[in-house]
Amino acid sequence: MRRIVKQLPLAAALLLLGACYDHNSPTNLGGGGVQLQAPTSLSSISLNGAVDLQWSDNAFTSDPTDFDFYHVYSTSYSLDQNLCGSSWVTEGTTVSPEFLVGALTNGVPQCYEVTAVSLDGIESNASPLRNDTPRPDSLNVILFTPDTLAGAQSGFSFAPNATQLGLVGPGGSGTNDFTVTHDSTGTYIVPQRAGVMVAVYGATPIGTLDSIDVAPVNGYVTTGIEALPRWGYVFQLNNGGQFYQYGALRVSAVGKNYIIFDWSYQTDPGNPELVRMAVRK
Repeated sequence: MRRIVKQLPLAAALLLLGACYDHNSPTNLGGGGVQLQAPTSLSSISLNGAVDLQWSDNAFTSDPTDFDFYHVYSTSYSLDQNLCGSSWVTEGTTVSPEFLVGALTNGVPQCYEVTAVSLDGIESNASPLRNDTPRPDSLNVILFTPDTLAGAQSGFSFAPNATQLGLVGPGGSGTNDFTVTHDSTGTYIVPQRAGVMVAVYGATPIGTLDSIDVAPVNGYVTTGIEALPRWGYVFQLNNGGQFYQYGALRVSAVGKNYIIFDWSYQTDPGNPELVRMAVRK
């Protein structure tokens, strides 16, 4: 997926879900014997400092007698060039069609692929490539409306400075990414500082924060959007650089004087990946 530049249309970049240029498959581990099918799909879930990989189990189901294990590889990924690196390293092996890649740096894209290894020591061709970018998140943040606590906890900033993430602050500061307000019609999420817009994610409530996919192409507004329990919201942020940045909320509870929400923020500028690239059925 290409990085999103503020001055350019977003649609073309957002359509490149996980696209990478191909490369040679890893060298077979032995000579002769059975070569298993390559995994036919590979998906990922972006996490805080980690990426969860999930793939089709066809190598095992098509030949369980000869199956030994899956081999997980990673390399660098250039979001600007839409290109996987050439120096592949082993993340690990597993007998299950899933693998948690941990100890990652948030905001740094990586490219992944998986192969299947037979009992003869022969490695299959590689799965489709998948890029993903881990990002920070937090659960159960509460904001109060301005008529509560003198507005001291009515505003929220995803990344107020270079060293801090997820700051709750006074609603009247003027520097928040958004504030929470309430009137006779409901409770609202309202962008505050210039350059911040918000959009509803999807057309139905979502189960968890991990249900939010890449940032939507359009639908952003600078006016308030009603906060509804179990709905998702995505923020497009102009932080003064060349690229937009993105944050997401999943509202878990709404009261007359407060909202409770989970949030995530992509620290890699221009990268619209927030949580999930694909779902394993």
